[in-house]
Amino acid sequence: MNELAKYRNIGIFAHVDAGKTTTTERILKLTGKIHKIGEVHDGAATTDFMEQEQERGITIQSAATTCYWKGHQFNIIDTPGHVDFTIEVYRSLKVLDGGVGVFCASGGVEPQSETNWRYANDSEVARIIYINKMDRIGADFHAVVAQIKTRLGAKPLIMTIPIGVEDSFVGVVDILNQTARTWSDPSDPMSFTDGPIPDEVIPSSKTKSNMTYVEAAKHYYDQLVETAVEMDDEVMMQWFDDPESITVDQLKRCIRRGTISNDFFPTYCGSSFKNKGVQLVMDAVVDYLPDPTEVDPQPEVDEKGVETGEVATVDSNKPLRALVFKIMDDPYGALTFIRVYSGIMQKGDSIYNSTTGKAERVGRIVEMHADNRAERTSASAGDIVALLGMKNARTGHTLCDRKEQAILEPMVFPDPVISIAVEPKTAGDMDKLGIAIGKMIQEDPSFYVETDEETGQTILKGMGELHLDVKCDILKRTYGVEVSIGKPQVAYRETITKTVSDRFTHKKQTGGAGQFADIEYTVEPLEAGEGFQFESKVVGGNVPREFWTSIEKGFEGSSAGGILASYPVLDYKVTLTDGSSHAVDSSAVAFELAARGAFRQTMPKAGPKLLEPVMKLDVTCPADKVGDVIGDINRRRGMIHNQEMTGVTVRISAEAPIGEMFGYIGDLRSQTSGRGQFSMEFSHYAPCPNSIAEVITKKA
Repeated sequence: MNELAKYRNIGIFAHVDAGKTTTTERILKLTGKIHKIGEVHDGAATTDFMEQEQERGITIQSAATTCYWKGHQFNIIDTPGHVDFTIEVYRSLKVLDGGVGVFCASGGVEPQSETNWRYANDSEVARIIYINKMDRIGADFHAVVAQIKTRLGAKPLIMTIPIGVEDSFVGVVDILNQTARTWSDPSDPMSFTDGPIPDEVIPSSKTKSNMTYVEAAKHYYDQLVETAVEMDDEVMMQWFDDPESITVDQLKRCIRRGTISNDFFPTYCGSSFKNKGVQLVMDAVVDYLPDPTEVDPQPEVDEKGVETGEVATVDSNKPLRALVFKIMDDPYGALTFIRVYSGIMQKGDSIYNSTTGKAERVGRIVEMHADNRAERTSASAGDIVALLGMKNARTGHTLCDRKEQAILEPMVFPDPVISIAVEPKTAGDMDKLGIAIGKMIQEDPSFYVETDEETGQTILKGMGELHLDVKCDILKRTYGVEVSIGKPQVAYRETITKTVSDRFTHKKQTGGAGQFADIEYTVEPLEAGEGFQFESKVVGGNVPREFWTSIEKGFEGSSAGGILASYPVLDYKVTLTDGSSHAVDSSAVAFELAARGAFRQTMPKAGPKLLEPVMKLDVTCPADKVGDVIGDINRRRGMIHNQEMTGVTVRISAEAPIGEMFGYIGDLRSQTSGRGQFSMEFSHYAPCPNSIAEVITKKA
């Protein structure tokens, strides 16, 4: 086991297609973890081991792998870049100490980069920046650096600049060491040469005109030193007195301090696919990203989620504290991924799940290498491992010592934004569907399922169309369940708008004892949200008291299906004013049937109205797209409540009927070039416009 100072728990995250997985492959090759490089476009990448990932050429679920570089242990998590799988990035950042943000040199700072960066800021994760694909047509290192400043509000600290552009990209200038590193063979990452910086003009119109590589290296070195020395007062004073006396090791210490505090972000460039520049990024992970002891310890909370003031200090001698951050189904049993914050966990130990209040036994501890695994006998503070044998552990649960219990700060997951209705194609698949969905919910906290009360359909809810498409694909391939996919129906409701007084008599005579019930009553509308109410004002015993509950039951039971389109009826009151009964023929059943008849008789007279569910919307979009977004919300019969500027984005609070919101996520992304996001939750029911109500009632 390595000492904690040699641990680096890092994530690699970026926009889709920026080269995260390819970069991970190069790291594994350089560290000797794999001997043959698998390419994403061939469907052979080590960390993309799901069929769906290999076919689509994208990462869907975060994959964990462990490797070693210069005596340091890297626990790497390769995260998805697609917006629908953002949850994987979020929960990975929760357990990481540092990260590598990968950007495409031609695509720049793309929408999902902004979201991931925001998550990383929230988690206060230290990062280095790697601008990849310098060999691409349109690659522009300096333009991407400018975008990082403006779009992310970040401060890049330039550590390397490219030598050559696009097809002529051959290597990088190492600003700190003032040397040039060039690669002679694109297939061999070790074919590099360190030498003097070429004294030729930089071939790009976008950099300072006629500047040579030597001049640019000097310019960025001065910037680097000025920025770095601010992190240490002693070094700064030394620099003031004698700038030439500052050593590379002193600068590295300063850069490390600034990186860990997120004051700036060391920025590198290269081409992972062409095996250029990745070693320097790996060196930067060792030099500048924190070990587990250098980040703020995880706070402990009570049952209500309020911080207790205690923290899980990263120390193997402290009581056990571990956080479950991912569940993955496996043919040999569920894999429970954990980050150990303190203490030691041994194979065969009985540990306590403080979230559920149940004991769990550690069957096996495995170190993951994508979908392969190496057995371990123990795991200690700083480790990221997977456990086999956990029965009740779920994402966000805390595993600890029974004698010294604690709960770590849990994860908070966003609400789903899109839903679809599914049903198995054969009746025999119904049970299989239930089991499969149960396992999928355990694996993915952003995936929800519910049953529609009206239709009985199974409704799947997720973060986007691709997210649900992949889930349906997993149902088919992994669990062998074929499903028909449809759109869920809007759950409309009905109410009344007029007060009506009426009378209804129920008579039935069938030889022997008959049925008789006579009621006089008033129905009146109530305010939204007041539900169904019943009151009796009968005096003198015309309707015996024992029958009042039956009358209430009859009206309330009828409310389940209104007279317009058989939707539930909300917010009305029934007042029983008079009636009559028969000594022999009146009964509880007779009065309940009378109430049901009265409902059908009176409701058409009371001005029935269709209600539609109105959702509360929270939309985030770039400031330059706000006009298009608001116009679209208005077209959907939405109402804007508030606009708030947050940096380069605008947050819009609004309300809109759910019937108009199907397909909104696709339209929003089209309007905002994929940079817009929204969340939606139920607010209230409101009257439906006549034109829409007519269409719905005709269908009923």
